[in-house]
This record gives sequence, structure tokens and C-alpha cells, in this order.
Amino acid sequence: MLHPIESSPRAATVAVHAASSPVAVVAPRLDSQDDNPWHTGAACRRDEAVLFFAPSKEPTAARLSREEQAKQVCARCPVLLECREHALTQPEPYGVWGGLTAAERRVVLARRRRRDTERRIPAARRIAG
Repeated sequence: MLHPIESSPRAATVAVHAASSPVAVVAPRLDSQDDNPWHTGAACRRDEAVLFFAPSKEPTAARLSREEQAKQVCARCPVLLECREHALTQPEPYGVWGGLTAAERRVVLARRRRRDTERRIPAARRIAG
């Protein structure tokens, strides 16, 4: 369980992941002193962090159910897009962030890389041509 002071989404990630993984995660905390405290309005601040992060050896059916519950919280969140973009730019390797699981975020990142590559190829041809 998180200490009340450690209630930011990032702090939840660090605390939960460290508790459920053999490798501790050391990451900078996001708190109210940041220039852009988007997370202060996050709907997940009012929910248990375990809803967003898998316990070790979680059965598939339980994981899918938990992820769906987390996504329902995300769906009503006023900072869903900021959270999603944070998770994509970090990138966050675990948990549900911005309504996307880690696997879904990997797909989004792969599509972005492919799109960026496709945009660079025509520009390179114009220069060489």
C-alpha cells in the first residue's frame, strides 16, 4: 500500500512495481513542484494502485478483468491524453497508463516509428532526386 504522500501516478508506479518485481525501479517522482503537474487531476489518484499494475503471477483472466477496470477509470479521467503521452514518451514498461496497457503502448510506439520513417523517406528522395 502506498503512503498517502506518495499518491502521484509515478510514485504509485515505483512503489507497486518495486513491491511486485524482483528488480527495484528507481525513477524520479512527479510531484506538485513540477512545471507541468498534469497528474494532480488524474482519476487514478482516488483508486488503488493495484488496479493499474499486475501482481506477480496474475492469472490471465484476472489480469484482463483488472485491466478493464483500470481502463474504465481512465475513460473518465480529465488528463487521459497527458497520462498516455507521458507513458509513451518515458516509456513506461508496466501498468495501465492513459487507458492503454503496456502491450498496447508498444503497438502505438511501433506505429509512430513506422509513420516517422515513412515521412523521412519521401523527404530524403526529394533531396537526393
